[in-house]
Amino acid sequence: MQHQLLITTLTATIMLSGCSDAPQQQNKILPTEVQEHVFDTPYKPGDDIAATAYIEHDEVYNPESVIPPQCYTKTDGVNNPCYACHQSYHEQKNRPNVMNDGDLQGDYEFSDLGLTNHWKNLFIDRTELIKGISDQEITNWIEQDNYSPFIEKTSKDTGWKGEITPIKDLAFPEKAFDELGFARDGSGWVAFNYKPFPSTFWPTNGSTGDVMIRLPRQFQTINGEYNQDVYLANLSLTELAVKGLKEISVPDISEHNVGQDLNGDGKLSVIDHIVAQPKYVGDSVEALAHMLYPEGTEFLHTVRYLGVDEQGEIYNAPRLKELRYMKKHNFKSKQEIAASYYREAKEKEFEKMPVTMYLGDRGVNNTFGWTINGYIEDSNGELRPQHAQELAFCNGCHKTVGSTYDQTFSFARKVEGAAGWGYINLRTQQDVPNVGEKQGEFLTYMERVGGGDEFRQNQEMLRKWFTGGKVDMEKVQSAVNLYELITPSKERALALNKAYLTIVKEQSYLFGRDATLVKAKNVLQQVDDSQAPLQQSKQFAWDMQLDWSKN
Repeated sequence: MQHQLLITTLTATIMLSGCSDAPQQQNKILPTEVQEHVFDTPYKPGDDIAATAYIEHDEVYNPESVIPPQCYTKTDGVNNPCYACHQSYHEQKNRPNVMNDGDLQGDYEFSDLGLTNHWKNLFIDRTELIKGISDQEITNWIEQDNYSPFIEKTSKDTGWKGEITPIKDLAFPEKAFDELGFARDGSGWVAFNYKPFPSTFWPTNGSTGDVMIRLPRQFQTINGEYNQDVYLANLSLTELAVKGLKEISVPDISEHNVGQDLNGDGKLSVIDHIVAQPKYVGDSVEALAHMLYPEGTEFLHTVRYLGVDEQGEIYNAPRLKELRYMKKHNFKSKQEIAASYYREAKEKEFEKMPVTMYLGDRGVNNTFGWTINGYIEDSNGELRPQHAQELAFCNGCHKTVGSTYDQTFSFARKVEGAAGWGYINLRTQQDVPNVGEKQGEFLTYMERVGGGDEFRQNQEMLRKWFTGGKVDMEKVQSAVNLYELITPSKERALALNKAYLTIVKEQSYLFGRDATLVKAKNVLQQVDDSQAPLQQSKQFAWDMQLDWSKN
């Protein structure tokens, strides 16, 4: 009954305002510097108030929204999902990411405000809410393309100051991209095949998705003319730089078209591998930088519903839940990045609340050289710009996390070399181990976490891959591919889609975007000193980069 009241309140709010879309704020720092009286407002955490009310009245609901829901998982001293984000690499002196937060594994080092879990949607049982949504209704919903209308609308908005990221037929990837992942519309976007990050991005836990990269125009041309060999060479050099590799395989590239020897054999020919170069090729003049992208690099990431065909097979649905965008607006050297980490650590030491620099239509500046923007469904399913408070959530992962490569995740996890150019395909991937490890990454993750998701509540994964409370190693290793390992049944997929749709109708993203079917049991609502620390033997060193020689 409590949650039904929430929906009623939301509906009234929408009717009174005349608009379900969240209003946009301009050039504002969030949270404000008046943290001392953040609670001296009509709206207090815990009150039964719709998320839209906080936005409408410009009240900050959660100044600690950079703490993602997963950080409140109960570890019981032995279950560790924390290691996938919190890592230290003291021995890697040239690594630009010097966050070194491995000591945060299992340690709830939160501010006083952060000790309260504000992600209220984790604690809602949605089984009753979704009963009124038929399988046909949700199937019709997820089959609709809401990306193309958004792009068309944005392109016509003369007052729009943010980026426009059109890819023709993006809702239908088989139409949008060729076999190497190049967008057929000539936009320069390139899709790549990568291993989803454990485990929020596993389809079994609620969403499908993809990622595209685009380098600036000068990385695509030679003498001012577009040249795919040049572009492919520069994309491959970017992969070499970001992953810290010396050599990598490539789809056939004509060195004659590029105008230089790329494989080091002293002659020009059609090559199938490339070695690290001091500079990018073609019209670009930038030097390669260890584990860093060149300035102007863009990423586009779609978070989609779970598509379900007539045979019950799971695929990337046309409808987007979210469209996420990043652009490296400013190249920072290793030393400048270290200074940014130091500033963040200093602010935390003085117990200052996290600050998100909001840039209006352009999104947020993460202060590490990246602009981040995001679009999400309004209550009618149309994509809208995310509100400043909703965008602040993005900094929880793309700012100060020890495991990231230049504040990003997916490209470091791209299938290595030539095999990784093309749209994401879980059926072509095995559960390869991480660099320096022998056992499959997802098997290891389930072993360390004690479940098929951070919250250990995905019952289907527990039934499928666990025996007597422990992961069945032999069974997991017998999985044909990643598709078999991490995609849900038709029944679960439809239920998860329905659960997320209730969040869309509520517009309650400030309370959490995880479409859990039942109330989370292994998640803390309040952190206190009685919580068992994570045993030292259950803390792990880990690198998100993968050993693709095992694929």
